[in-house]
Amino acid sequence: QVQLVESGGGLGQAGGSLDLSCAASGSVVSVNLWSWYRQGPGQQRELVAQITRDEVQNYQDSVKGRFTISRDNVLHIVYLQMNSLKPEDTAVYYCSADVLAVGRETYRTYWGQGTQVTVSP
Repeated sequence: QVQLVESGGGLGQAGGSLDLSCAASGSVVSVNLWSWYRQGPGQQRELVAQITRDEVQNYQDSVKGRFTISRDNVLHIVYLQMNSLKPEDTAVYYCSADVLAVGRETYRTYWGQGTQVTVSP
């Protein structure tokens, strides 16, 4: 059984910073692609950032230069450092990971439960 547990988030101010992390636990052999998504009020879930196992990063245009995704391949954790926050960054943030679990031969995508980020003007 694999679980993704997110932490961080909460209330931030415009121009400020918040950090998110997400840890994969359970019968994890390896994690391939890590991703952060977000879903704002009344909006569809959208991709924020991704990082491959080789640490190639990809960002949504609106967060480029402000957010940084990183990973720990030993502890199976992904981080999202969010700087220069804007009110439009307010959303529930979800992590996802392509995980190879013990006893399996293929990777499967798992999701975290989501963590609220609220940015005040």
